[in-house]
Amino acid sequence: MSRYGNKMAFVLRYHPDVKSEDLPLLDSKAKQRIRRAIEDRLMSAPHHYGEPLRKTLRGYWKLRGGDYRVVFRIEGMEILVLGICHRKNIYKKITTRLP
Repeated sequence: MSRYGNKMAFVLRYHPDVKSEDLPLLDSKAKQRIRRAIEDRLMSAPHHYGEPLRKTLRGYWKLRGGDYRVVFRIEGMEILVLGICHRKNIYKKITTRLP
């Protein structure tokens, strides 16, 4: 259960580069903020808390966590996280990870 009382119905999957490239670059405070945002918001109501992206990233969503962004795609009851990066670098990195 999230702290908002919603049942966590969504399952998270991560692009392999998120764990190998993105997370090691974050400081512990940023990691904690992002983890909280994912657990409390993304897993419970991604359509409510996320913001849809446009143009070449149509079909993908972003979740803000301070200066960092989590870019994801909703696939049924699964959430595929494509990247977790600083807001000025995220969109360049994401385009290389698109299927």
